[in-house]
Amino acid sequence: MARAIWRGSWTTRLRLATGLILFTFAFFHFINIGLGLLDPVWMNGMQDARQVITRSAVGTVILYGALLIHVGLALTSLARRRTLRMPFNMGLQILLGLLIPLQLIPHVVHTRLAHDLFGVNDEMSYLIVLMWPTEAVWWQSLLLLLVWIHGCIGLHLWLRLTTWWHRAAPYLIGLAVLIPAFAFAGLITEGRRMTSEFADDELRTAYIEHFNWPGEQAFATLFAVKGWGHAVFWAALALTASVYLGRKVWRRRHTVRIRYVEGPEIRSELGMTLLEMSRANGVPHTALCGGKGRCTTCRVIVEEGAELLHPPGETEARSLAAIGAPLTMRLACQIRPQHPSTVFRVFRPDGRKSRAHSSQGQERKLAVLFLDMRGFTERTVGQLPYDVVFLLNRFFDAIVPAITGAGGTVDKYLGDGLLAVFETRDAASSARAGLRAAMEVGHALERFNERLASENAPAIRIGMGLHLGNLVLGEIGAAGDAARTIVGDTVNVASRLEGQTKALGVELLVSQEILRAAEIETNRLALRKFELRGVTEPVRALPVERASQLAAHVAPLEHGSRRAP
Repeated sequence: MARAIWRGSWTTRLRLATGLILFTFAFFHFINIGLGLLDPVWMNGMQDARQVITRSAVGTVILYGALLIHVGLALTSLARRRTLRMPFNMGLQILLGLLIPLQLIPHVVHTRLAHDLFGVNDEMSYLIVLMWPTEAVWWQSLLLLLVWIHGCIGLHLWLRLTTWWHRAAPYLIGLAVLIPAFAFAGLITEGRRMTSEFADDELRTAYIEHFNWPGEQAFATLFAVKGWGHAVFWAALALTASVYLGRKVWRRRHTVRIRYVEGPEIRSELGMTLLEMSRANGVPHTALCGGKGRCTTCRVIVEEGAELLHPPGETEARSLAAIGAPLTMRLACQIRPQHPSTVFRVFRPDGRKSRAHSSQGQERKLAVLFLDMRGFTERTVGQLPYDVVFLLNRFFDAIVPAITGAGGTVDKYLGDGLLAVFETRDAASSARAGLRAAMEVGHALERFNERLASENAPAIRIGMGLHLGNLVLGEIGAAGDAARTIVGDTVNVASRLEGQTKALGVELLVSQEILRAAEIETNRLALRKFELRGVTEPVRALPVERASQLAAHVAPLEHGSRRAP
C-alpha cells in the first residue's frame, strides 16, 4: 500500500512532493504564530530558528521552487481538464488553491521582499502590528484557513487509500482543528499586546527603530510590487481559462460514442479520459485515488474497441500488473478512447448492483485461526442427519464464545470446522487476541469433552492452525448478495498448518509470525520448519500438544493476553 500512494506519473509525484514541502512549512508557520499566545520571545525565537533554514540559499530554492512548481502544475492540470465536473472535495481543494495566491502575494512582499530590499526586521511582531487592527489582519487570517484546509484535503485525497489513515482520521481531525485555532489565538494575543505597546510614544519609537520600519517611498515600492504580483497571477489564470475554453471548443467538433454495459450510451469529446467522459455525462464511476492511476477501482473491461486503444503507459501498466489484469482490462482514468467502444465498469456505485468502497477490498495484517474437528466422518457414520447437526451445533456453541470473547469473529463455517479472524486495531493486538482465543478454545474443548464423557460419548479432537499475515477484507459474491469475507495467502497458510497437526498428534500449530507480532521471544521455543503445499517459503511454527497448555509453552502470553482486546 505504501507503494500504491506513490504510483502515478512524474507530474503527479512532483505535485505530491511539492505539496508536502509547502504543507510542512505551513504547519511550523502556524505553530510559530500560535506561540504568541504563550510568550512573544518564544514566537520570535522560533521564527529566527525557522529562517536559518528557509532563508538559506538551499532553503530558498526548495521552498519557493516548490511553491512555483506546485502552482504551475495545478494551473497546467486545470487547463488540460476536459470537464469541470468533479467530486466536491476535489473541487473545493482547487477553488481554495486558486484563492491562496491572492493573499499570499502581499504576505511575501511585506516580509521576505521587504527584508531583502529594505532591511526590514520582519519578525512576527512587526507583521502583526503592521496589519492590526485593519482589514488586512482578517484577510491574512483567511489565508491561514485557506492554506490549511487546502492542505488537509490534499492529504486526505492522497492517503485515503491506506488502511491506517481511516483509523487515525478521528485523531487527525482534532489536530486539524487545533492547529489553526492555536495560530489564531496567538495572532490575536500578540496583536493586542503590540497595539497596547504602540500606544506608548516611547515604546513605539523604539519598536520602529528595532523593526527598521519602512518609509513612505519603501511602502510605495512594496505596494507597486504587490500590484504587479496580482497582475501576473490574474494573467496566469486568464491564460489557463483561455487554454481550457479553446481546447473545449476544438473538442466539441470531435466526439466519440461510448456504450456502457448495463448503462447508458453517451457521446463525448475526443481527448477526454473515459473517467472524465463518465463524470461529464453523469455516469457513476468509482475512482478512489481521484483519477491518478494509483489504484484500480475505476477499471473497466473493454468489450468492443480494446484493440483500437493506445497501449498502457508506465503508470497504468504498473497498476494493472499489480492485480494481474487481463489484456482487455484498462483504467478509465488513463485511457482516451478515439473510436466507438463498449465498456463494462467492474465497480459501480449506483443502485442494487452497487459495490461499496468496502467491497473493493481492504488490506490488513491480521491473525487468522483455522479449526477442524478430527475424525468427524467416522464418528457420524450411521447417525441420523438430525443427530449430526445437533452435535455440530453443540460443539460450536461450546468453542465459538472463546473466539468471540478474545475479540475474534467467525468468518465462515466449513462443515465440521471454521475460519476465524481477529480484526483488531493493529497486528500486535490481533496476534495476542489469536493466541488467547486458541488457548481458551482448548479450555472450552476440555469442558465440552467432560460433558460428553458424562453422556458416555467419545471425546472430540481438534486441530488448529494460527497464522498472521496480510489479508484482503471485502465483499465477495454477486452484487446485492455479497458477504464480507477474507481472502489471501495467510488463510492458506493457516489451513495448511491445521492439516499438519494431525500428523504430529497435536491440537495447535502457532506460526512464528504470530509469536513475533505478539512480542514473544522465539529463540528459546521449539519451533519446527514446515514445507506447506501451495506455500512458496517454509513456515516456522510452534507445535502445542494441547491448546489449553499454550501459556506453559509461551511464558509472556499471560501478560500479552491482558493487552488483547
